Amino acid sequence: MHRRGGGIAALQRQEQSQRSFVELSHALSESQVDHLHAQLTHFRTALARFAATHRHSIRRDPAFRHAFQQMCSSIGVDPLAGPRKGGWWAEMLGMADWQHELGVQIVDVCVTTRDRNGGLIDIAELIRLVTKLRGLADGAIDEDDVIRSIKTLQPLGAGYHVVDIAGRKMVRSVVKELDHDQTVILAIATQLGGRIVPDVLIERASWSHDRAAAALENMLTRDGLCWVDDQDELSGRAYWVPSAIKWDE
Repeated sequence: MHRRGGGIAALQRQEQSQRSFVELSHALSESQVDHLHAQLTHFRTALARFAATHRHSIRRDPAFRHAFQQMCSSIGVDPLAGPRKGGWWAEMLGMADWQHELGVQIVDVCVTTRDRNGGLIDIAELIRLVTKLRGLADGAIDEDDVIRSIKTLQPLGAGYHVVDIAGRKMVRSVVKELDHDQTVILAIATQLGGRIVPDVLIERASWSHDRAAAALENMLTRDGLCWVDDQDELSGRAYWVPSAIKWDE
């Protein structure tokens, strides 16, 4: 009986120790959570003060704006995501509709230039045209702004995507995906300033003459991605890819 009593006492001490550890762990967890909440509150307050002080720079300076976005992302806030996602941050900065307005301007440029480029435009050209449309009062934009805005357009299902062609970013504004032959032609045309003929594809892509001619004609008549010059001085007939041309300011 004595041994049994000792065993019960040991078991009780063990249970008490376990309860003590649980209570200590709970107390530490609550303390850590309270500390994190305090830090987060302090950071939000500091960020709000920073945003209010530098509001003008955030709106007009792309580099400053992106640095601010990175600061905000660390606490899960996106002040430029529009009024629904940006919340009171967007309202406080006066940028509740900033991303939406930029998206509308991007769509405007893409639609108005589609007859010329077939729905594929170099991102630098897009930025240039959107900047002209916005005017100086709306502040500068850069490539990151455009890419972020295009991502917000993707749920619309209108085909807006950023694609990489031979190291150059282009914006596609049609639902149809680029096939392999189109991608090859665009890449080569980009290297040559936009002008391309079947012989170039035969030489650089190792295509047959029939494949090269058919691919170019498809881009011209079916896809609207290029123009044709029937009076080309060198070849008699040459194709021009507008999205690969460096347009003058």
